[in-house]
Amino acid sequence: MSVSIRDSSWLADRDLQAVLAILNRDGEEAYVAGGAVRNALIGQAVSDIDIATTCLPEEVANRGEQAGFKVVPTGIEHGTVTIVSNGHPFEVTTLRQDIETDGRRAKVRFGRDWRADAERRDFTINGLYAKADGTVIDLVGGIADIEKRILRFIGEPEARIREDYLRILRFFRFFAWYGSGRPDSDGLKACARLKSGLDGLSAERIWAELKKLLAAPDPSRALLWMRQAGVLTAVLLETEKWGIDAIHGLVETERALDWTIDPLLRLASIVPPDAERMAKMADRLRFSGVDKERMTQWAMSDAVPAELSEAAFVKLAYRTGIEPLCDRLRLSLAAARTRGATDDTALLEAGGYSRLLKFAQTWKRPRFPVYGKDLLANGFLPGPKLGRVLSALEDEWIEAGFRPDKQNLLDRASEIAGAKDT
Repeated sequence: MSVSIRDSSWLADRDLQAVLAILNRDGEEAYVAGGAVRNALIGQAVSDIDIATTCLPEEVANRGEQAGFKVVPTGIEHGTVTIVSNGHPFEVTTLRQDIETDGRRAKVRFGRDWRADAERRDFTINGLYAKADGTVIDLVGGIADIEKRILRFIGEPEARIREDYLRILRFFRFFAWYGSGRPDSDGLKACARLKSGLDGLSAERIWAELKKLLAAPDPSRALLWMRQAGVLTAVLLETEKWGIDAIHGLVETERALDWTIDPLLRLASIVPPDAERMAKMADRLRFSGVDKERMTQWAMSDAVPAELSEAAFVKLAYRTGIEPLCDRLRLSLAAARTRGATDDTALLEAGGYSRLLKFAQTWKRPRFPVYGKDLLANGFLPGPKLGRVLSALEDEWIEAGFRPDKQNLLDRASEIAGAKDT
């Protein structure tokens, strides 16, 4: 029985159909390939649309230019040309076969064999094609695996992994997004046996895959199997003696409270709150500066007691920053909700964390109204003493609940300076 995705709105897009039309003529063929077809069959949103074709890269470029499209040779040596129609980019790749691989990159030979092209891909659910009319072409058993929510390598798992060791992480990432039950046993065993190959991958590629995995609706099962296979420790050694149990409760809380999925918060749930180790982890995995700061600031912040008053919380937030405290509160709330299934006191804690989190989300950091220039204008001389007075003044302002105004603070500055002179 043939399968079709002709009812998919993205497939009817005029720009996509125009690109397929110029490639599907004069004896050449072009089909939508991979993730777009997979997601359409699963019922998930389609974002990036890739096209596979029998046309050689130079012919793809020529046809695109002759049709008036913008053409970008994004990876022409590997057979990929990007055609842009009305601002919509489509990656077009010539059918290929790998003739040499080193575990990271491959030398390819262009061809016209759709089965050979499908069989060089990683998983059966990614080895699907769709014609312009929506007819799905399945040469590797991907449709059956989608129906059963099974993630399988195409062909021999070890052979696929040795071609590109990143496929170990992709195995768990795609399992998190599309699999059910337990992972394919042959694939899991191959990942465990070949995990040392991950050492040759760049940190950027590893973190990109981990971040995508952590963005899955529920990555907890995939992380569990990664841990069982020794893969998680290989790429995220900080989890080795810490544990990953907390992420399940976090995912449940996200769903119950309609929180936006946050990969970094999920990461924080499975690593120790140790600032030095977080900084080293961020450097090793080449985090962005923003992500590194967030993880280290979270680790440096103190745990927030559930019974903390709002008055005490704002003082803490002023000194610590609101984001690391919100991260702490979310993780504590998720943990308390999880314990609440068997512990009534944990439910009271959860109520306290929920109260503080709601307050934190509307809190605005007050601005200290006195600057060094204000003290200079009031007769203070530049130097260390001015800094000490300004710091003491800010401490008193915080302890007073941020209430004293600028004039009161300036009046108090002279008293502080006099006390420091005695």
